[in-house]
Amino acid sequence: MSRTPVQTTDAPAAIGPYSQAVRAGNTVYFSGQIPLDPATGEVVDGGIDAQARRAFDNLRAVAEAAGGSFAQVARLGLYLTDLSEFAAVNAVMAEYFDAPYPARSTIEVSGLPKGVRFEVDAVMVLD
Repeated sequence: MSRTPVQTTDAPAAIGPYSQAVRAGNTVYFSGQIPLDPATGEVVDGGIDAQARRAFDNLRAVAEAAGGSFAQVARLGLYLTDLSEFAAVNAVMAEYFDAPYPARSTIEVSGLPKGVRFEVDAVMVLD
């Protein structure tokens, strides 16, 4: 099975040797998206709400570049540096996804790239 990289300028460029996402068959595997402004490459200002929104916006841009939408996301991985912000991230996620919601894991981590507080990755299955 071939792997096809997914690339868009509407999300931050990869900051290492990886693709924004890779399509294998009808499945798209997303690299983690952090709250970087794709125009500047800088971390967005604001609290966890602003960081989560920017990361989800970046993820959506990659999903659209792959020919899909959040309605086709089967699984999400959420990474927070402070699990006490779980409820705030849930509220932001509810702005982006409708039922039936994707499967999800939420993990507290000791650090994330560029010192951000939130990262999200995903798996999407195209019709």
